[in-house]
Formats: sequence, structure tokens, C-alpha cells
Amino acid sequence: MSALIDLHSHTNESDGSLAPAELVQQAARDGVTVLAITDHDTLSGYDLALAAAPAAGLELVCGIELSTKLRGSSTHLLGYFPAAGELTEFRQWVRGQQRARKDRNIRLVARLRELGFSITLDEAEARGRGMTGRPHFAAIMLEKGYVRDYRQAFDEYLDESAKGYVYRQEPTFAEGVEVIRKAGGIASLAHPTRVRGDVVDMMPELCAAGLNAIEAYHSDHTVDETAQFVVLARRYGLLVTGGSDYHGESVKPGVRLGTGYEGNLRVPLDVIGNLRNGVAVASDGRH
Repeated sequence: MSALIDLHSHTNESDGSLAPAELVQQAARDGVTVLAITDHDTLSGYDLALAAAPAAGLELVCGIELSTKLRGSSTHLLGYFPAAGELTEFRQWVRGQQRARKDRNIRLVARLRELGFSITLDEAEARGRGMTGRPHFAAIMLEKGYVRDYRQAFDEYLDESAKGYVYRQEPTFAEGVEVIRKAGGIASLAHPTRVRGDVVDMMPELCAAGLNAIEAYHSDHTVDETAQFVVLARRYGLLVTGGSDYHGESVKPGVRLGTGYEGNLRVPLDVIGNLRNGVAVASDGRH
């Protein structure tokens, strides 16, 4: 098996099922040689995986996934820090996002109890610790028989348009891009197929905010969608990123590190080299 790259993965420091060291070991077994841990609103997974990576023969890339607001909807933004360093100011800013998450979870528990669900904050935090999120609440709902699967939990209760949703104070998309780039990072639009609205039409606005990469390769993307995002990267002079968005078998069944869902993912080897060097896809002049 040739070397694989995966720049989008999660540990149990956010909403994945594997501990950081376990994720590193799984990546090595799956043939991944370059792995980015991109936990939600925390660098803890990356920090805890650092010691395990050399023994596994793995290059570990420092990353994060931020929840931001764009045109009124939650939009995820990936941040990569190839030359990690201390990131002191960025880490301080992230701690502020963690406090906002905690506040949301307190209100979410209250709302779910109003809807008749016997769920406590302690139960959720026992699973997600400091990064407790909606997937942890969905897991509890499933285990207690309130829903038949994760999709029902989100569709009916936890998604933005669902009756159990409560607002979380999130930074604007532009602020998210700014703090990543100020810290020397690369800001990439995560899984663009999930963005509400026409991404093609939104690109001038996103680039004006300082966006400098797009996640063209993702387990959710079809071949045609991937090609479209690569073309967009070329048109706007953006870096390209990609990864499986691995959360573990219990959270996202069928998605494997490095190869995505049933083998539908293969991130080109030059992606990591370009990311390290800050080299964008060559423009074709069609701004």
C-alpha cells in the first residue's frame, strides 16, 4: 500500500471515539504516514498524540476545526499550523470558545429536559469532557432509546432547524480566519458541500475574509464535487486540503483513515508539501 495522507481526523478530546494515542496507532495500521488531528475547538488531541507519533512512524500535523457563523449559519473552518510553535495567543482565544460551548451545553440540557428527555450535563460531560458537543448528546439519546439513530437525533432535535437546538455564541467566519492566520496558520473551508448556500458564489466573500485554502478532498465528496473544488482553488489561488473526517467506527461507521468511506478518498501526496510551503494551486486567471 502506498503512503496515505489524512488531514482531517478527530479524537475523544472532541467528538471522536479513539484516544489520541489510539488514533495515531490506527492511522499507522491503515497506512497513513501524515496525519492532522483537527478536533473541535481544542488542540488537546494533538498535544496528547505528539509523544505517540514518532514511534508509529507518523508525521503529525497540528490542526483544529472551528465552528463559525457565516450568513447566519454554522460553518466549519479548519486551521493548520505546519510550524506549530507555542501558539500562546491562539490557545487563549480557543479557551474562550470552550467557555461558550459550556454555556451552550447548560442551555441545551435545559431545552432537552423541556422536551421530556432525562439527560444531565454530567452525563454528557463524562463522554466529551471539556469539548462536549451535540454528538455526545445524540449518543445518550440513542442509548436511552429516545431515538433510533444519530440521524434522527440531529434531524429532529439537535440540528440548527430542529426543535431542541439552542444557539451557541460562535465567532464570525472572518474572525475565525483572522485568528488562524494571525497565529501563522492556514485557514481552510471544511467540507464545502455542507456549507449552506452556493459556495461558488460565496468564494469572493470568503477570500476577502482571508481564506487561503479549501478542503477539496473529503469522504462526503463525489468525484465531480472534488474536481469542482480543485478548480475553485485554482481560480482563487487557494491551497488545497483533504481528509477523511474520521471520528471512529461507532460515530461514523464505514469511514476509514486515509481512504474515507468505502475507499472514496485519496489525498494527493503533493497536498502536504504545498501546505508546508504555503504553495497554492496555480491560478487559471478566471477570478
